[in-house]
Amino acid sequence: MRSATVLMRFICGAAFLLTLAWASPAHAQIGIGEWARTDKDGGGMTMTVAACCKGGYRLTYHVPTANGQPPVVITVDLPMDGTEVPTMTAGKPTGQTMSAKRIDDRHLTGAVKQNGELTLTNTATLSADGKTLTVEDTLTGTKLKVVEIWTKK
Repeated sequence: MRSATVLMRFICGAAFLLTLAWASPAHAQIGIGEWARTDKDGGGMTMTVAACCKGGYRLTYHVPTANGQPPVVITVDLPMDGTEVPTMTAGKPTGQTMSAKRIDDRHLTGAVKQNGELTLTNTATLSADGKTLTVEDTLTGTKLKVVEIWTKK
């Protein structure tokens, strides 16, 4: 179960940062659509980004599972104002919240909390063409870093 929690942290952290990259009017619609995690550890994860919540974004991730089971679906509605927001599975809070700060149109930082404890920080860089997002996740209290690559479909 611990590995599933870590996986959810990475997925949600990356996806959250992805949407924040386009909070400025010039990039407001670039993030809308389908994305796939394409690094070697992506495992077939996909994400849909849609407009919601008064200028914010709804992220819906599909995380493949083993043994032919349906994917885990994780959803978060982000108001894009820097407040912590809950992630949801099957309409129920997961105990995880996210917050982020945009540095500029292509760079941002974020944090993920699990049950109120900071568990993950990340930085993200959007490519100049808006088609690739590179996210570096760092587990709090460790030196473990994971680099994720998300590609727009």
